[in-house]
Amino acid sequence: MREPLKADAFGAVTRVTREQDRHIERDITRARAWLRPIARWAAAREACALRRLDPLEGFARVLSWNGQVLVRSYIEGAPMQEAQPRHVGFYRAAWRLLRDMHRRGVSHNDLAKEPNWLVTPAGEPALTDFQLAQFGPPRSRRMRLLAREDLRHLLKHKRTYCPDRLTPIERRLLERRSWFRGVWFATAKPVYRMVTRRILNWRDNDGRGGAS
Repeated sequence: MREPLKADAFGAVTRVTREQDRHIERDITRARAWLRPIARWAAAREACALRRLDPLEGFARVLSWNGQVLVRSYIEGAPMQEAQPRHVGFYRAAWRLLRDMHRRGVSHNDLAKEPNWLVTPAGEPALTDFQLAQFGPPRSRRMRLLAREDLRHLLKHKRTYCPDRLTPIERRLLERRSWFRGVWFATAKPVYRMVTRRILNWRDNDGRGGAS
């Protein structure tokens, strides 16, 4: 059985169920022709990120990637905006998830979006959609800045769903905004919004987890 999950200018995402097996297919051949190089680049980054993170829990595994269709394992769970996790244990586990990811030299870079956070049936966190991931030595200045931004986005979600459990240190971290974030909002973010919202008429649920 094939269940379409998403279709836009960058391709189609389908959940495939065969007996006891379920997996996700991202087909970039169904992207608009002029966007296919970008879609291929994004899918390749996702494949690279997931391979670096294998076999950590909380991340999908790459089953195949042939330059046109990315097949990854399925993670059962509800997106954050539906599950609305309000237990502090979820955020502790999410912090450990980010720590393990960053130690592998991967930053997600798109964690303001609640749909990229999953809450499993056991109440554990998982991450999806690594198309904007970045890679590098974990202790490099660039990766440490990116890791801090990933953590800030997690804390923004905690501020939304579990505000009374924010620690003083977490509140201070939320108030500290890096120069990287400032440059992004001043330069790349307006272009991103213009392309995705005005040209492609696409809404990505950006920032649903709280104020930036």
